[in-house]
Amino acid sequence: MKTSTLYATFIFYLFTGFLIHAQETTTEKIEKQKEEIIEEEREALRIEIEKINDQLDEELISFEEATNLKKQAAEKHALNIENRITILENQTALSERNNSTEEWGNEKNYISVFGEGNIVKVNIKKEKKYDRRTTSDLVFAFGLNNVITKGESLDDSQFKIGGSRFAELGWAWKTRVFKNSNWLRFKYGVSIQFNGLKPIDNQFFVEQGDQTVLEEFPLNLDKSKFRMDNLVFPIHFEMGPSKKIEKENYFRYSTRKYIKFGVGGYAGFNLGNRQKLKFEEDGKGIKQKIKDDYNTNNFIYGLSAYVGWRTVGLYAKYDLNTIFKDNPVEQRNLSLGLRLDMD
Repeated sequence: MKTSTLYATFIFYLFTGFLIHAQETTTEKIEKQKEEIIEEEREALRIEIEKINDQLDEELISFEEATNLKKQAAEKHALNIENRITILENQTALSERNNSTEEWGNEKNYISVFGEGNIVKVNIKKEKKYDRRTTSDLVFAFGLNNVITKGESLDDSQFKIGGSRFAELGWAWKTRVFKNSNWLRFKYGVSIQFNGLKPIDNQFFVEQGDQTVLEEFPLNLDKSKFRMDNLVFPIHFEMGPSKKIEKENYFRYSTRKYIKFGVGGYAGFNLGNRQKLKFEEDGKGIKQKIKDDYNTNNFIYGLSAYVGWRTVGLYAKYDLNTIFKDNPVEQRNLSLGLRLDMD
């Protein structure tokens, strides 16, 4: 099948939900099963694409390789939807032709066991919880990073605006605060933050006793990068409208198509620091990776906020702790970028 046809098929299933091929007496149940198939494949595709994006951000693959991998993933899950729905329709037709009163639905919800010469199918599908107040999802954020120095503006920053970046990867839980309303949610979790700084003017960080300062490197630097890795526990109050989806045996609130706003903070500790230097000496390229304490604060805490729609949002965080413990001038880390909540 041509790639364009596969994409068209996948998009059709994704946005229209399902195709109606069952007879009138079993239509409603079959359509629900088709919806479940499409939702499962869509979630699987979303997770697969997120992993590809992570590889691209870490420069493990090129942009072209990432594009090809995403295309292959879309083709695979499009075929999965076609094949699984075909199997579902064939099972339904077989049951009706043999006057069976039981509809097997999705094959993966059943196991086959042998007894007295007969094959018996046992339903192992778990019943959905009627009201699930707590959900969980993957959180990924990335963007620009810099330093707020007391008494100075960002225009006077000693770090490259575009070259200094941050990334955050974590897992979050979201709990509905009120029993019969979803306008306020409590979001909490655990994340690893990577805050990178690239000094300007051929400088690098040097420890001078209890202080850490920037000094000019004696040779021409091709690269100077300082990175702080933190483990933090974010807490946010998330607000915004949602849609209540009511089914026969359960109900859910969905915020997917609505604007959401979160405000809160985080606290944690520093996992480690490293400085990367790249330069030439006597015609030979040299790379140095230096892991050290650099007199940074071990306890990390700050404020953060985000505003988003669907899975994407704007994200800002600001460390209230100073970067270095005993430096006479206070410096604090500031980050601004995009946040992906895969809920």
